[in-house]
Amino acid sequence: MQDLRWRVLWLLMGCLLVCLLLWPLVGLRVTLDLFALAVTGYLIGHFYWLDKLARWLKKPILADIPAGSGVWEEIFAALYQEMRRQRSSQTQLTDALERFQRAAGALPDGVVLLNNSDQIEWCNATAELQFGLDLAQDAGQPIGYLVRRIEFRDYLQAHEYGEPIKLKSARQADVTLEIQLVPFGDNQKLLLSRDITPLENIEIMRRDFIANVSHELRTPLTVVGGFLETLEDMDSEMPDATRHYFHLMQEQTGRMRRLVEDLLTLSRLESSQTVPQEVDIDVPALLRIVLTEAQSFSSGRHQLFLEVDESLHLSGATDELHSAFGNLVTNAIRYTPDGGEIRLTWQLRGQDAQFSVTDSGIGIEAQHLSRLTERFYRVDSSRSRATGGTGLGLSIVKHILTRHHGRLEVTSEYGHGSVFSAVFPAARVVRAVMP
Repeated sequence: MQDLRWRVLWLLMGCLLVCLLLWPLVGLRVTLDLFALAVTGYLIGHFYWLDKLARWLKKPILADIPAGSGVWEEIFAALYQEMRRQRSSQTQLTDALERFQRAAGALPDGVVLLNNSDQIEWCNATAELQFGLDLAQDAGQPIGYLVRRIEFRDYLQAHEYGEPIKLKSARQADVTLEIQLVPFGDNQKLLLSRDITPLENIEIMRRDFIANVSHELRTPLTVVGGFLETLEDMDSEMPDATRHYFHLMQEQTGRMRRLVEDLLTLSRLESSQTVPQEVDIDVPALLRIVLTEAQSFSSGRHQLFLEVDESLHLSGATDELHSAFGNLVTNAIRYTPDGGEIRLTWQLRGQDAQFSVTDSGIGIEAQHLSRLTERFYRVDSSRSRATGGTGLGLSIVKHILTRHHGRLEVTSEYGHGSVFSAVFPAARVVRAVMP
């Protein structure tokens, strides 16, 4: 384009030079008339090719582009080359999109592409089957209108897509799907779905097995524990050397009973499909009960403090939260040496409610933090057995908090104690009217 400007400039300068040469020969008037005539002819030529360009732009077919003349020949040639490059790029993009659609269509998992208004732009055949969609008819429709499940609606509106959710298939009631939204681009989302029915069936079998075995063990352990207590009470008929062994048996029987009770609690939480009760819980009063239980469990070996916001209540299930708070506190007592300090706090953190247990215990190394809520995971197996823990307490806490749309946060420095925090969303916070 820079060469084109120079060519126009040289043309005008040449025209002016000719006029200057003609001026002495034919006079000023004739020279100006000739100059005006030349400029008029030049402009008519430009208007002609501008008209050609305007007509072609209304129907831009590459083969019909005008040839042009003079500077317009270069303009149309450059336009022709640019059109060819665009056509080539468009062909490549179209081929890439077709390859992507073929690849996505061959996936065993469902894929739905949503725009920034959560409307369906594209989906593969697996997603059509799993969600009961028809791309030809449903393209452009909001996904929330077509997948009418409360769990999915809440997940879509929460804008917290870090963890997947489970959902029953729209067309096959016996099929369980794992669904996750993946944001990308300009507020667009990929909705990914996977058939996890076989895994879910195995998980149900595992839960049923653990629940049945735990239930069957409860009665024999109760009987054995009762007989051991009776034998220990027979002071005059038992040698001192034998009494020690009976005491050990009683301790291990109690530990097995606690393990069975925790297994049953965890199984009940995992298999429950109902949402927690929406009851206004006086959390400060509940925590005072938890504190009393903790003081009894500690037997004076630790200093326990409680700080609460008396007006801060919570909506949920009292028994479940009692269990979760109690597990966090007893864990702190187990892993804090005698004479240590344990502080319980209940307060607002921004819009959320937070219950924290801060201890001056042995702390946890960083590599263990991500696995603390796994069943039976132990940082120190020998110490866990010595303190009487079952390895299920934090798993129970995690399930209870998940059912209340909360989360467990853990910070710790090895040798300097830990902070376990149960955080509840603002939707569950209730402000009590103080007298």
